Amino acid sequence: MWMITGGAGFIGAHVVRAMTEGGREVMVYDDLSTGSRDRVPAGVPMVVGSVLDRPRLEAAIREHGVTGVVHIAGKKQVGESVERPLYYYRENVTGLQTLLETMTATGVERLVFSSSAAVYGMPDVDLVTEETECSPMSPYGESKLIGEWLINAAARAHGIRSASLRYFNVAGAASPELSDSGVFNLIPMVFERLEAGEAPRIFGDDYATPDGTCVRDYIHVQDIASAHLAAARCLEEAPRGTALTLNVGRGEGSSVREMVDRILKTTGSEDVIPEVTDRRAGDPARVVAAADRIRDELGWSAQHGLDEMIESAWQGWRHRHR
Repeated sequence: MWMITGGAGFIGAHVVRAMTEGGREVMVYDDLSTGSRDRVPAGVPMVVGSVLDRPRLEAAIREHGVTGVVHIAGKKQVGESVERPLYYYRENVTGLQTLLETMTATGVERLVFSSSAAVYGMPDVDLVTEETECSPMSPYGESKLIGEWLINAAARAHGIRSASLRYFNVAGAASPELSDSGVFNLIPMVFERLEAGEAPRIFGDDYATPDGTCVRDYIHVQDIASAHLAAARCLEEAPRGTALTLNVGRGEGSSVREMVDRILKTTGSEDVIPEVTDRRAGDPARVVAAADRIRDELGWSAQHGLDEMIESAWQGWRHRHR
């Protein structure tokens, strides 16, 4: 049995679906601070609780016979982390510490960790490899990097088998009801502006990129979910102490202007002219994953393209705002 913390959230719900379809028994542990019960499929056990609550965690693990954890629960907004750093360190770092303590106490030795490309900061490289220097620029990114350090230390000391998955720019939805309800990323931000009758914003067009706008590696949330399943399968057979760190991306860069143009086409808004504004502080020109290691280690690669991401996100937006 795999316990998925944060399994009632946007990414977590997709991981629940991928793992159940992949033949794994799963249960969800979520405090419902941002998740929703209706994302959890019928028949999947659920415990409402915080990862800071060790007695409740331990009870859930013992009651459901948990042998592995996919840890997705945590706070993930970069801007909020700058305003509330202590809150982010408590939720993301102390929460993970509590989970690891509970795992070692109950003999659970497999952990798939939701990390982030935010650990890299502003890398000045064409492709970001797992060896690229980590220099996070926010408490959120710092909390993810510290989380990786904690897990690697636990792997050495206690034999925990782990895989830390560094997501790049997640988009799309497997179905409208599983779509992201937040408006924090490029695609839903464009949808929101269009719905308000306003032009979408492009933050800076004077970067050293082909069209002057930032370049990012966008990946479908279904591919993120399938990467978790692949990691779980790997850890089921891996020797004690295995500690993998893997980028999860397509290995292809797409500019903000290209993405906005594709979104306008999908939404039937080709006549709208995007508004170019000043750069946002801390936005690197290019962040694109090198996706070789995850292919070699897990036999995994992304299967979904940009248009699928945008179209599925648009269907989800319409579902939530009809």
